[in-house]
Amino acid sequence: MSLHFDTRPAAYAVIIRDGAILLAYWKQDGKEGWTLPGGGLDLAEHPVDGCRREIFEETGYEAEIGSMLGIDVGHWPSDVRLDGSDRDLQSLRLVYEATITGGELTHEVDGSTTHAAWIALGEVSGLNRVSLVDVALRLHAERPANGKPS
Repeated sequence: MSLHFDTRPAAYAVIIRDGAILLAYWKQDGKEGWTLPGGGLDLAEHPVDGCRREIFEETGYEAEIGSMLGIDVGHWPSDVRLDGSDRDLQSLRLVYEATITGGELTHEVDGSTTHAAWIALGEVSGLNRVSLVDVALRLHAERPANGKPS
């Protein structure tokens, strides 16, 4: 069986502290918006390791990865793919809860994000943002209060 689409696994983090969420500003090929820190996994990379790596690359922070909040599936038809491929793309986006354990806020160099910032949760709805931010905030809000599955 031959698949007629590409699949890209990725891991992202919801990091909330003092009423603000840590977001990274993504800008690539004429498209842009705020997103969660995270991104595509390297070949054979564990999602937790990839999430930790991406957080550090995009924000300068070291993080502890907590519970998985959920998985989001994105679909981009071939005619809107940024890489020019003639195949549809399916993205499996694993969303984790995370906490900062060290480091300091810095900007990514030579990557797909330009800077990161702590944004008050009340201001997120007014931002130019990718859909993953809304999905992740919904998943975060739906988690049990004790953080453990029911």
